[in-house]
Amino acid sequence: MPKTRGIFMALRIFETDPAARPKETFSDDTVGRFSGGKQENGIPVTLPAWRVSTGDPEVAKAIAQLMGGEPEETDSTNENFIDVETTTDKVKVVLTGVDAISSDLKLWNGSNLIHHCDGVEFLSPEEDKGRPCGCPALMEDRKAAAKSKRGPSPSISVEFRLAEDYDLGVFRLQTSSWKLAEVLHVIENSLIKVDGEALCLLELELVEYTTSKGRDVSYRKPVIRVIKAWNEAISDPKF
Repeated sequence: MPKTRGIFMALRIFETDPAARPKETFSDDTVGRFSGGKQENGIPVTLPAWRVSTGDPEVAKAIAQLMGGEPEETDSTNENFIDVETTTDKVKVVLTGVDAISSDLKLWNGSNLIHHCDGVEFLSPEEDKGRPCGCPALMEDRKAAAKSKRGPSPSISVEFRLAEDYDLGVFRLQTSSWKLAEVLHVIENSLIKVDGEALCLLELELVEYTTSKGRDVSYRKPVIRVIKAWNEAISDPKF
């Protein structure tokens, strides 16, 4: 009988039936997520202040103390099953730099990613990577295509720590906001100038206006404002 000691032996049952392989689910190393809305009976609802989701009761408690609100366990099956609907629409955060932000454009059909690009070229699948994605050139047309589910929407991820509780851990904001997408280059340029960890303001900014037809519109958009270098901030006795 051949020796197998020291050799890694793995099941190969999916080589003959790859479609039967279960989809892998990955958890990240963040301790919680920030959101400007929630789902009620399957309908998206915007909120006037940040909602923070976590799976750690101690993190939830710390968030409630810092930002207001009460931790509540939800029926969510994901790892962040504790929600804190805070009373805070702005909070100071620390970004490691431009690498704290990632962005692309995605169109989903249920759980299937059917279009993934950077606005000019495909990013996946591998066989299409680098090919023109065919998205409209004009921003207005991009938004219209996304709204009608004919084109991708922004997929923006921002990782940060809380300035007032730095050691609590890394949080993530995931958003499809076109308003944030339009100014990402400005934020990234400001982060590059800081060259290191940066103190920033993360805000749900209220936008109100009246359309030409007399309809009042009100919504909140995520805003990131770079303030100064983190080292400079923590050396300031007024901080």
